[in-house]
Amino acid sequence: MSATGLDVFDKTLQTTHIWLNEITEAIGPDKQVAWYVLGAVLPTLRDRVPLQVAVHLGAELPLLVRGLYYDQWRASDHPERDRTRNEFLGRVAEQLRATRPVNPADVTRAVLGALNRHVPEGQLRKVREALPEDVRALWRESAQESELSGAAEGPSLPSPSRFATSAPELGLAL
Repeated sequence: MSATGLDVFDKTLQTTHIWLNEITEAIGPDKQVAWYVLGAVLPTLRDRVPLQVAVHLGAELPLLVRGLYYDQWRASDHPERDRTRNEFLGRVAEQLRATRPVNPADVTRAVLGALNRHVPEGQLRKVREALPEDVRALWRESAQESELSGAAEGPSLPSPSRFATSAPELGLAL
């Protein structure tokens, strides 16, 4: 029996939870923060690649994540010209001001890792090639971390010092 009454909603909820669980493995156990992280990193990435590449990436995302990706998007402002890693990470940090403190590079690598696992490589290659080299380096770092976390003992959780535990519950209903 369907939990929502529509199979498409059930599937996107399940898939979104998989993505959020993967992100929380990297950044800490708060799914609310993981949702905000997706909402910061994906649009930052979207806004830095050509329109056609951004739209093709959006088509590969789960329905619920796709809504977050396109939220408040104005294609006429596309693409933004932040060309350095620091500008990219600064934009991510700016979008995460309302959450508990997180390292923008760590959360970006966590989202890129989820993309690596769920989006076809051909599409990701187009996105990576559209980014400046120092931003592309974040993607290589996320791939290396994914390889390390998939070692024989299975996925590892971050040490408690990498994330704060006193974040207020904000009530995301997924």
